[in-house]
Amino acid sequence: MSDNMTVALRRSALYMPCSNERALEKATGLAADVLLFDLEDAVAPGAKADARQQIVQALKEKDYGYREKVVRINGVDTDWGYDDLKALADCPLDGLLLPKVESPEQINQALAVIDREVPIWVMIETAQGVLNVETIAAHTATAVIVMGTNDLAREMRVAQTPGRAEFSYAFGRCVMAARAWGCDILDGVYNQLDNEAGLAAECHQAQVLGFDGKTLIHPKQLAPANRQFMPDEAAVFQAEAIVSAWQQRPDNSGVLVVEGRLVEALHVDEAKRCLALVQMLQNRQEK
Repeated sequence: MSDNMTVALRRSALYMPCSNERALEKATGLAADVLLFDLEDAVAPGAKADARQQIVQALKEKDYGYREKVVRINGVDTDWGYDDLKALADCPLDGLLLPKVESPEQINQALAVIDREVPIWVMIETAQGVLNVETIAAHTATAVIVMGTNDLAREMRVAQTPGRAEFSYAFGRCVMAARAWGCDILDGVYNQLDNEAGLAAECHQAQVLGFDGKTLIHPKQLAPANRQFMPDEAAVFQAEAIVSAWQQRPDNSGVLVVEGRLVEALHVDEAKRCLALVQMLQNRQEK
């Protein structure tokens, strides 16, 4: 794995309404890699001030352990968003999720208000966002791209189908932008709470397309996402064989064959990334 490659476990990112105090407490024990504390869509206009106060208090007082703590604020062009950023200025958090990002200027606006360095997670959920995703991903503060498929479907005037062919262009463009600029990218939510097979199929599709994980709307969706976005035993075994053979290759040759498969440096990088994910999970479980 190249020295500048970073690896993070972001298999599951669970939206948590900041207006629900019980949910904020329950999140301390959930098997989510990322907690997306939501001040936007999940909070009614009349409850936003109280929700803002609750998440500020929770971030300062509760122990969320290994879980990344990311807050989705209201739009930076709204009074709610401005107040969110001011309230979060001195809170311990791992990222800010900005809704409906369509230009790098929105990132600059958020950073100017919060007035400190913080990783920015961007929601791509509009046509303009998809078309401008390269410049958004290229911003030095952008860490993660999050697909907002519900809003994107509405803007595209399409129904969401099981195969999600309607998102093929948007998914491809956003995954490429993420990889070009070293960001992670998370798939949109799955709306059916009682269809585990459908969720598993959508997670599998997202993994095949290059996503690093999936955003979720209910704790019952955590286990399927965590399973799908983790290398299985066969993948780990193959990765170990590739790394071992590469380390023992004669004369530092640039190509070798492992179990009948041609292996080059790029395959070794991917194998090392696979093993790094497994090691991260093992380290977490041992604590």
